Amino acid sequence: MLERRFVRLMSAAALTLVLALPTTALSTAAAAQDGGEDAASSPFDPQHIGSFAGAFLAARTADFDRDTDAAIAFYKRGLAFEPDNNEIKQRLMLAYITEGRFKEGLALAEELKDDSSIERVTDLTRAVEAIRKREYRAVEQLLDYDGPNELDSLMTGLVQAWARFGSGDADEALAMIDELQGPDWYSIFLNFHGGAIAAAAGDREQARQRYTAVITDQAGGGAAPDTYMRAVMALAALEARAGNQQAALDAISTGDAFSSGYAPLMALRQSIENGEKPEIDISSASGGVAAVLHTIAAALNREGAEEVVSLYLHLSLVLDPENAATLILLAGLAENLDKPEQAIDIYESVPEASPMRRVAQLQLGLNLADLDRTEEAKAHLKALIEADPDDMRSYLAYGSVLSNAKQYEEMAANYDTAVEKIGPTPNRSHWNIFFQRGIAYERLKEWETAEPNFLKALDLFPDQPQVLNYLGYSWVDMNMNLDEGMDMIEQAVELRPNDGYIVDSLGWAHYRLGDYEQAVSELERAVELRPADATINDHLGDAYWRVGRKLEATFQWNRALTLEPEDDQIPLIRAKIEDGLDAEGQPATAEERQNDRPPAASPDERSDLKTPDDRFGGLALNQTQP
Repeated sequence: MLERRFVRLMSAAALTLVLALPTTALSTAAAAQDGGEDAASSPFDPQHIGSFAGAFLAARTADFDRDTDAAIAFYKRGLAFEPDNNEIKQRLMLAYITEGRFKEGLALAEELKDDSSIERVTDLTRAVEAIRKREYRAVEQLLDYDGPNELDSLMTGLVQAWARFGSGDADEALAMIDELQGPDWYSIFLNFHGGAIAAAAGDREQARQRYTAVITDQAGGGAAPDTYMRAVMALAALEARAGNQQAALDAISTGDAFSSGYAPLMALRQSIENGEKPEIDISSASGGVAAVLHTIAAALNREGAEEVVSLYLHLSLVLDPENAATLILLAGLAENLDKPEQAIDIYESVPEASPMRRVAQLQLGLNLADLDRTEEAKAHLKALIEADPDDMRSYLAYGSVLSNAKQYEEMAANYDTAVEKIGPTPNRSHWNIFFQRGIAYERLKEWETAEPNFLKALDLFPDQPQVLNYLGYSWVDMNMNLDEGMDMIEQAVELRPNDGYIVDSLGWAHYRLGDYEQAVSELERAVELRPADATINDHLGDAYWRVGRKLEATFQWNRALTLEPEDDQIPLIRAKIEDGLDAEGQPATAEERQNDRPPAASPDERSDLKTPDDRFGGLALNQTQP
């Protein structure tokens, strides 16, 4: 309940913070006539646009396409026609900041400082600059907020507290933290930042108490996992510096139970076990404000909030430009916006000495594959395996690329090697190695080798929904262990009721068993959850046909064709549109429809939750998860 409420508020805050500017500066007719002609004459060269209307429309199109560089160029062109147009300046300011061009964004923030429609962004931008210049008193004046928005109140209060710490008054800074009143989800942020201020001031006991309050707050951790893990690591480092090695390792064990295999935590464990005393996480006001922006951005990081998340992360980098966690979060955001080239550039910028560097390099390899640079991706990831053959994440990343390229023999050999490295005593964290190995052999049609791997994955992780879904569907598809298989799929749906892929598996299993009415019910829900998936729409079309809803079936098949189905499915779908299904059932055999294997089990499927990438089996490569 806490997490859902927090996400709802975060989404509302994003909508109020990110501009929803009016378009009254244009008449629709003029825009269509002037802008359309200009764009047609030279869509990529702003200097060829001869009117404000054309520049504005080109900029908005670039914004929609997430092409920030082009949007900046077109907004600048628009200002050449209307230099005093504040709407354009506002959008240009945001574009500058979210592209990492802080100085140019700051200049516009200064110009727009008296514009009430954008004051929350301009005030925050100017406050970041004041923190950077150590003008701490100015920060408190800039962020004098008493409005109703809970997110703005929290951020303002935390930044002001860190500014007060920068002014040399740690006690007053902590008092400001304690005076902040708000909903329950405030507590994890207040305790973390209060602990950080106390630690930076040398008050070890108070820092210990506040950090401990964070890591005992599992509900708050679920809403803000990055902040939770940062508190775990800060407490462990504090105990290690105090010479309390066992207490430090106990804190790390708590974090590992919360997010198993989190790379920075594992690196910290190794450091502490070696007797090292890690440096303090946050030691200055600038680092503290950067952490405020980072922690809130990480908690807000959901679909639909990309612009505000990018804004906060780029402002955080102004104050802490080499923070690996912020860089990786920003790179992940670029991935989610289908900007793999940008993601690669950011991953490359992660400092060599950071424990997150290897994570960044693994993600970089996956982005190379996303750009269809498959051989380059394979070479990059194979080098990472050779550099550390015991790191299971490398095999998962490499296996993902091989799966996407349908190189299943090499994929199977890759996971055979991984299993050899694991040895005779695998643990829960290794479930996905066996799962992906099973997928490889199933795709090679070697079921006798595949099935034991799925069973081993379930033995290691009995309630893993992807494995339950894949194995259960496979049994139903092969007309074996039908009751147990359906039970597994239904259990997977219970565990992930909003996963359209798993719901699709349940619907398609009912279809395979001839229960067409139930198949329609489940597949309609799957389409609601994943409306843009070709396979799910194709399945619903089949189910509609079998219950006599033939017009709707044809509509679904036509829709599936528009959603980029697999190449080998296109002629099958077209044949169904032309002739429907024959009296005997499906237009293809189970063998021909191998691509109907449950999409949720695909080893290269990305999670919608923006928590650890499912391509790595939830091993927390680049973000945290509860």
